[in-house]
Amino acid sequence: MARILIADDEEPLRGFVARGLQLDGHSVDAACDGAEALDMLTADGADYDLLLTDIRMPMMDGIALALAAAKARPEMPILLMTGYADQRERARDLEALIKDVLAKPFSLADLRGVVRNTLACLN
Repeated sequence: MARILIADDEEPLRGFVARGLQLDGHSVDAACDGAEALDMLTADGADYDLLLTDIRMPMMDGIALALAAAKARPEMPILLMTGYADQRERARDLEALIKDVLAKPFSLADLRGVVRNTLACLN
């Protein structure tokens, strides 16, 4: 299964997403903001298959994280999450980098389906 990095500043959502993806056998690490996620992503030995990040976060938002992640790991797919329509509009400029945007609130089935479809495109 895949190694997935989640970045979201809301602890309950990070836990929900992590547990949901672990049900499918994925290994999941979580960061509370974009800066922490970027450190984890670029650490020696880091080998993530997918980045799933909220757009709106303190320190470094998901758009800045996605841009930095795409530069550091251009082969790694990136999924965004947001509960704000204006933030979703910002993601449109990144269509070449972003595989999909999950609109909050989303169901566990929606999350697992998007992740499954994104990872299937890698094989």
